[in-house]
Amino acid sequence: MLDVVYYPVSAVLWLWHTAFAALLGPASGLAWVLAVVFLVATLRAAMYPLFLKQVRTQAVVKRLQPEIEALRKRYSDDRPRQVAEIQKLQRQHGVSVLAGCLPMLGQGLVFLALFHVLRSFDRTGALGHLPFQSTPAPMTTEQNAQTPNYVFDAADVQSFLRAEFFGTPLSATLAGQPSVSTAAVAGTLMALAALATHFTGRASIARQDPAAAQVPMLNTLTLWVFPAGVLIGGAVLPIVILLYWVSNNAWTLAQQYLTYRWIDAETRSAPTSSATTEPNDAPRPGAKPKPGAKPVPTAKPRPGGASEHPVESGRTVRSEQRVASQGRTPAPRNTRSSRSAKARRRR
Repeated sequence: MLDVVYYPVSAVLWLWHTAFAALLGPASGLAWVLAVVFLVATLRAAMYPLFLKQVRTQAVVKRLQPEIEALRKRYSDDRPRQVAEIQKLQRQHGVSVLAGCLPMLGQGLVFLALFHVLRSFDRTGALGHLPFQSTPAPMTTEQNAQTPNYVFDAADVQSFLRAEFFGTPLSATLAGQPSVSTAAVAGTLMALAALATHFTGRASIARQDPAAAQVPMLNTLTLWVFPAGVLIGGAVLPIVILLYWVSNNAWTLAQQYLTYRWIDAETRSAPTSSATTEPNDAPRPGAKPKPGAKPVPTAKPRPGGASEHPVESGRTVRSEQRVASQGRTPAPRNTRSSRSAKARRRR
């Protein structure tokens, strides 16, 4: 049913193994290790646009929190209207709930596909008593060595079964084949995977908005329960799967750090909102007003600073001319005082 995922994942793994086997030799365990690491890099790079969209969506949601809280208070008595208005606001800003789920769904499918392909290198049923290791139709050792595995031919299957990592077969598990070398390699990989899971969760929690923080129980699961699950579940997983887990978690940690710094810098350098600046609708000098637009009133300058009242202005000018002809310095204009003085003389 999931062959549509199994074949592409096995094809990418085969390409990388073929490239590194040409340099290191087809029986090299390091070629298989590098193939798994570069498989992670290839698939995560292909899914990076989805992750970037998820981070941008989170940034938009964080910026919209004040407006969302205002809508919740406004429609606190009308739950359907409240949900409809919040969804409308999110649609206007391009927020999609599906964008946050696609990266997780993609990583889950890739993990299942890689786990199935790598487990299918050993179909003898020797580890069928362990969780996730049962084989529907167990084969003999000879049959398994001569049976292709998706895009891998029989020679590739035999190469994988002989490959070792620090003296431990890549298909070995700590619970199925306990030994000093297996315990050392598996224990180190399990510890690294648990630490990467913990710090990845810590980085995500550090970016939570205090006004919309998750339930404390979810944070506890992210910080402690999931890393503990890696330690416990790693005992029944093959060494090669633990390599994938460490590579994937390390990629996630580095990707979050770099992408969050980029988005934060982008947010800080973004222009201020249009709500803080008032639009200037006045036409430029010499430009024709738009059809239907109201004319903008402009104050006409009066030469010489003349008064708004033409009669009074004329009287003042004649008085100043008469004073100047007599050789005296004209007094500064004071319209109110001149009016009151004239009224007293009339009385």
